[in-house]
Amino acid sequence: MTRVVSVHEYELAPDADPADFEAAVEAAERRGLFDLPGLVDRRFLRGIKGDREGEYAAIWTYEDREAWEALWGPPGDPKPPEAYPERWREWEALLDPLLTDDPDFIGFTSYEALA
Repeated sequence: MTRVVSVHEYELAPDADPADFEAAVEAAERRGLFDLPGLVDRRFLRGIKGDREGEYAAIWTYEDREAWEALWGPPGDPKPPEAYPERWREWEALLDPLLTDDPDFIGFTSYEALA
């Protein structure tokens, strides 16, 4: 079983307070918005050095590609936002006022684990 790992990079709007982003993460955790089928781990990070110092990212780990594709669709034919799980749409609604762009257009990369 090969896990899939997605790295999301969040660009806060110039007027957004980092504390508000961290509060949104805490609220989403309390509300169970990250309880998605096949999502086995998640980590939120804040850069301490390099190009993304002070910026936020998340690492999402899925049990396998089948679980990842069930949520988001295959790489060549992704699901439209309206087909995302309701919990994920609620998470994006929390993020929307804090980011420079629509939460669906954040920078991200998804990887298959080598081992």
